[in-house]
Amino acid sequence: MNGKTETAFELSDGASGRSSQLPVRTGTIGPAALDIAGLHKDLDVFTYDPGFAATAATESRITYIDGDAGVLLYRGYPIEQLAGKSSFMEVAYLLLLGELPTRKQLEEFTGNIRYHTMINETLLRFFNGFHHNAHPMAMVSAVVASMSAFYHDTMDIYNPRHREIFSHRI
Repeated sequence: MNGKTETAFELSDGASGRSSQLPVRTGTIGPAALDIAGLHKDLDVFTYDPGFAATAATESRITYIDGDAGVLLYRGYPIEQLAGKSSFMEVAYLLLLGELPTRKQLEEFTGNIRYHTMINETLLRFFNGFHHNAHPMAMVSAVVASMSAFYHDTMDIYNPRHREIFSHRI
């Protein structure tokens, strides 16, 4: 939802006489969204949307979801197509780099991933410290959070190469 249109809604507070211009944002697919970012500043009110059923929480160039219609797209590809016709590594490449890889790109990417999957033995011991019935996502979250203590060579979040290597390690 990065495109602003000329369209805007004006919301007026009859009691105070104040109003707020709410721009309409358009995405590449899906319905338009009302940008309410200035609402609190202009009118000193918040919005109420139980369960965030009608709220877009963020912009995404990766995922599009329309639960009511049963649509889940990654980078514009239906999840069914990716699950049925692409390998795990092809989808990982797509999510990280924005397009499906050529054969050569896939071979290079797979080699980089294999190289960076060599895990520090001490880091592996973290998994042995969890209770036998710990939730897998809690375990993965804890280990990923601890990676910065083991891999000091990729700590600069402003360095694109560091981010790439760290994502390959995950």
